[in-house]
Amino acid sequence: MPVSFRCLALVMMLSTAALFAADPDAVVFNDPAKAGVDYELQGEYAGTVKTDEEELKIGVQIIALGDGNFRSVGFIGGLPGDGWSRGDKSHTSEGKLQDGQLRFAAKEKKITAQVKDGSIVVYGGDTKVAEFTKVHRQSPTLGAKPPQGATILFDGSSTDAWESGEIIDGKWLGAQNVATKEKFGDHQLHIEFRTPFMPASRGQGRGNSGVYLQSRYEVQVLDSFGLEGKNNECGGIYSIAEPIVNMCFPPLTWQTYDVDFTAARYDDSGEKVKNARATVRHNGVVIHDDLELTHGTPGRHAEGPEPDGLFLQNHGNPVVFQNVWIVKK
Repeated sequence: MPVSFRCLALVMMLSTAALFAADPDAVVFNDPAKAGVDYELQGEYAGTVKTDEEELKIGVQIIALGDGNFRSVGFIGGLPGDGWSRGDKSHTSEGKLQDGQLRFAAKEKKITAQVKDGSIVVYGGDTKVAEFTKVHRQSPTLGAKPPQGATILFDGSSTDAWESGEIIDGKWLGAQNVATKEKFGDHQLHIEFRTPFMPASRGQGRGNSGVYLQSRYEVQVLDSFGLEGKNNECGGIYSIAEPIVNMCFPPLTWQTYDVDFTAARYDDSGEKVKNARATVRHNGVVIHDDLELTHGTPGRHAEGPEPDGLFLQNHGNPVVFQNVWIVKK
């Protein structure tokens, strides 16, 4: 293995920290400008590494874990959804912010990585072997305008379409266990969401909410940036399917779900004869492709033949939504 690629792999191949229960006293940041240096260092980085055979595209996600602790995930082939797919090689390492610099190290091989000034610089001893630049990806459907005939559920001006809806900071819809007044059958949904920055929290305590299609099938909302991408993490259909790829962006970044939903079918006696199906795009990337929803998910309503409303779950975290609309099929 060429030295540059070997050095990169050694930096990334440290053990991954386990998930812990949410910290009830964790500090929550809703404003990127006030989130501090840990938030500034967290994010996505991209670059290339030359080998004897080829030039490899590499993506790196740095996740803040609180108190100056960090985890990095290196993706061989590019960032998730931009070259890297589930099952491709990835490597993790742990880092620490000390004396104003974030360092990741494999001490026995004298391989280090320093994060500063919007880049990751990897060294083998005193020799620079790779550099990755911070990138800020944006969903291609962010701010998508509703087509003619769409049902506008939230445009920032009012919560008239919702039962007990609340506007946050004068412009966003809060995740307060709110359901639409109108009920829907087959439809296409566009919704944008933002999770808070909660670096000391873990697992289901870190930016948790949920988008319930027809109040029956939950598409998870969670700050699972840099995680594996399970069915109870962002983009997962709880208890049914994990996303094809974890497309979760860093917290305090606006993200999108675009869903094509077909309701379950029932006969005249009320027996289900065909399961619901959904295609879900997370930040523009297909994460569920015509997925069969074999059963309803817990937390709201049971399956049934009648239309039902869109439901946004409150899980105690200040998740907010914007630009929500539906096109009936």
